[in-house]
Amino acid sequence: MASPSSRSPRPLVAVAGLAIVVVLLLGAGWLASRGGAAPAGSGGTSAAGGSTTAGTVRAADLPPEARHTLALVKSGGPYPYARDGIVFSNREGLLPREPSGYYREYTVVTPGSADRGARRIIVGQQGEDYYTDDHYASFREVLP
Repeated sequence: MASPSSRSPRPLVAVAGLAIVVVLLLGAGWLASRGGAAPAGSGGTSAAGGSTTAGTVRAADLPPEARHTLALVKSGGPYPYARDGIVFSNREGLLPREPSGYYREYTVVTPGSADRGARRIIVGQQGEDYYTDDHYASFREVLP
């Protein structure tokens, strides 16, 4: 009988290789379930490598308060909150990667909320709009 120190490492290498293949296949399946890679701003992975949104929403399908916020942004205000128009840093990395200062955030009024609530419109310098109703946990690109 062979001693433990004289055993071949091949079974261990085979198991490790199989585990890597399984992880890669699971990752590919997860990526495919999210729509795969896509150009920046289109709901997949940006050309710069940052992930983007969880889908899209037509502006007409947004809550009325979000449509109002979009109209305020397009007209330049006035905005209901002092923090409207501040730089959105994209710390979560869910929007396409852009230089610091590229995105601005605006509050979407939440009826019944005692504070700013969780809803925001994020606007990029190229005119792209994103909506979040869960305080940056997910975004949907706003389509005209």
